[in-house]
Amino acid sequence: MKIVICGSMIFSKEMIEIGNELTDAGHEIVLPRHSEKYAKLGISDNEIGESAKNKIESNLIQDYFEKIKNSDAILAVNYDKNGIKNYIGGNTFLEMGFAHVLNKKIYLLNPIPEMGYEDEIVAMQPIILNGDLKNIL
Repeated sequence: MKIVICGSMIFSKEMIEIGNELTDAGHEIVLPRHSEKYAKLGISDNEIGESAKNKIESNLIQDYFEKIKNSDAILAVNYDKNGIKNYIGGNTFLEMGFAHVLNKKIYLLNPIPEMGYEDEIVAMQPIILNGDLKNIL
């Protein structure tokens, strides 16, 4: 299965590790652009003040839409962030919306967070892995 990995870039290291595990299990993986860079630095776009600029100049939102369109599923890597358990940020939520509209499977590594858009996430009917990648069908 071709799986696009989504999540906050602060989790780049974890996304790479998850990608390697899924590749070893026979899946084809797509990681966010610059994952290696951010994993090495241990930071996200927001921390270097280039988030919106980088997204515009690199056309990251449309680029990831195309990757999702050409995949079988997405996996949202949702760990705790900003004091929110199982955080799903704006970009990941947007990518989940793309996947939903395109009738792709949506996997969440951890349960749905308690956030303002929790109902919308529930409505997309993601498959909750509870941290176990072996639950990917």
